Amino acid sequence: MKKDLVAVAILWAVLTLVAEAMVLGWHVLPINASEEGQVVDDAYTLLTIMAAPVFGFVIATLAYSVFRFRRRGVPDGDGPPMMGSKRVVLAWVAVTSALTVLVIIHPGITGMLELGQHAQAASDLVVQTEGSRWAWKSAYIQHGVTSYGEIVLPVDRRVRFEVTSTDVVHSFWVPAFRMKVDAVPGLTTTVYITPNRTGSLADDNGFRLQCAELCGFGHYVMGVPVRVVEQGEFEAWIAQQGGR
Repeated sequence: MKKDLVAVAILWAVLTLVAEAMVLGWHVLPINASEEGQVVDDAYTLLTIMAAPVFGFVIATLAYSVFRFRRRGVPDGDGPPMMGSKRVVLAWVAVTSALTVLVIIHPGITGMLELGQHAQAASDLVVQTEGSRWAWKSAYIQHGVTSYGEIVLPVDRRVRFEVTSTDVVHSFWVPAFRMKVDAVPGLTTTVYITPNRTGSLADDNGFRLQCAELCGFGHYVMGVPVRVVEQGEFEAWIAQQGGR
């Protein structure tokens, strides 16, 4: 029995090391172009790091059990009953419960508090975005500009999006910014985004405003390009649109 435990422990350690190396060395997340998005990405990475040992333990135990304790020479029929250890069960419950409480606190509560701090900061730009089947309208109220074909934002400026809908529930989501909020008829929801790198849909597919809530037949076409530019280029675009 001790030999089996040692073998499983070694296999578990190897699988965990491989998984952690993949998490830390293989960048699988799409492009991130906002300060708030970094909070989300950090939470995802931390949760994956914490999940790797649990996943490795389950795979190591199952794989070793399949090969070590498989029945030989018996074509069918049930094997002899086996009793588990109460100490193992209690330890598993204790460890997984502790991990659950930990992720609720961090990155759960701490991440929400950090995003809340972003929301409390003063906004440099306010964009009122309205969803309708199946298009988005964005009004730059400080500049007197309304745009249907694209959303243009200045880099390194905090933007407050005030989001609503004219018909059904839509969902405001820009993959490159990570942040998402529902667009609800008769209600204005708010999300704060601070783009921290320039880019456009031509550079990466993540620079688009996409409805992330199934809203009807034309849901799949309900998206508009997002362009993040330098402040001077943003002011030139506002002037081109007839704004102030």
